[in-house]
Amino acid sequence: MKIVAIREAAVPLASAIRNAYIDFSLMTASIVALITDVVRDGKPVVGFGFNSNGRYDQSCLLRSRFIPRLMSAEPAALIDERRDNLDPHKAWQRLMINEKPGGHGERSVAVGVLDMALWDAVAKIEGKPLYRLLAERYRNGACDASVFVYAAGGYYYPGKDVSALKDEMRRYLDLGYRVVKMKIGGESLEDDLRRIEAVLGVVGSGERLAVDANGRFDLDTALRYGHALAPYRLFWYEEPGDPLDYRLHAELSQHYEGPLATGENLFSMQDARNLVRYGGMRPECDWLQFDCALSYGLVEYLRTLAMLSEHGWSARRVIPHGGHQMSLNVAAGLGLGGNESYPGVFQPFGGFADGIPVQDGRVQLPDLPGIGFEAKSELYRVLSQLVAD
Repeated sequence: MKIVAIREAAVPLASAIRNAYIDFSLMTASIVALITDVVRDGKPVVGFGFNSNGRYDQSCLLRSRFIPRLMSAEPAALIDERRDNLDPHKAWQRLMINEKPGGHGERSVAVGVLDMALWDAVAKIEGKPLYRLLAERYRNGACDASVFVYAAGGYYYPGKDVSALKDEMRRYLDLGYRVVKMKIGGESLEDDLRRIEAVLGVVGSGERLAVDANGRFDLDTALRYGHALAPYRLFWYEEPGDPLDYRLHAELSQHYEGPLATGENLFSMQDARNLVRYGGMRPECDWLQFDCALSYGLVEYLRTLAMLSEHGWSARRVIPHGGHQMSLNVAAGLGLGGNESYPGVFQPFGGFADGIPVQDGRVQLPDLPGIGFEAKSELYRVLSQLVAD
């Protein structure tokens, strides 16, 4: 058993939308196909992977360091002998040879792309959905039948007025979502409050609306927004300041009683640990949003979840960023609190399997081996181009 080839490409993820910090007009993503010599149904097993929105493609790192490093390993060094399968943990160790600690930036994304493809291949080799494989290995077989999802949107867009924002949120409710999220911090506080109150008029109450500042605010602005948001009793107030400014988060948590959420831009177990040690995050009410596709993959994510448990956090307080099928499998298989969803943007990567509706804010997963990319036709069309021959 061995990896025969790994192919990668950069694909556009461009959109005219913007949040409080960046626009997505030049955004790209990496896709990979990890081809094995294992045959199922007359075809080689192929694992696919990609990186979440918000980080650019990693072609340079993949081609220059990580793919050659993995392909140069002795095949036996990547095998799980107990299961007669590839071992993502051994592969991860190989990927990180000669990588110094710290500096968890772009390389964490490149490794996350390959890690996703490895887990997709491993589950396909075992003939199981990834969520079921994870439940069997790490949760004594307990698997969630459905996962809570919220609709992330409310981006700033040229010519998008409050009426269009309200129409967008109505569409999400019509699709079956019960919680929606919108961007703040890209306009004045007064304009954002008008937008928030308009959306509240659609969704009905604050516990059905989350807001996201994408790390825009300094402490004074975060506190000012927090004071203005408090009466709405929102589902959460997300990433008010720089993700590494733990003191800002700790200070804000002393003044804002509602739930806070952050973590999507922390890319290692060590950074996540610093957040729960020093960021004032409250395990009884706050939310953590680490995204395995950006943070060295599921192997590192398992370490992060173990660390959270040691610090008194339940996995149910983790709702990953990214809105994709990998995080959905992790949420169902490891008992997380839910998953983000992008019903209107970041296609074809955002969203879940075709034909499976969101019902009362929850979604089920297909009973297919692997992550289930094959059940999302537009995404599979893009990924399968890597193995079209």
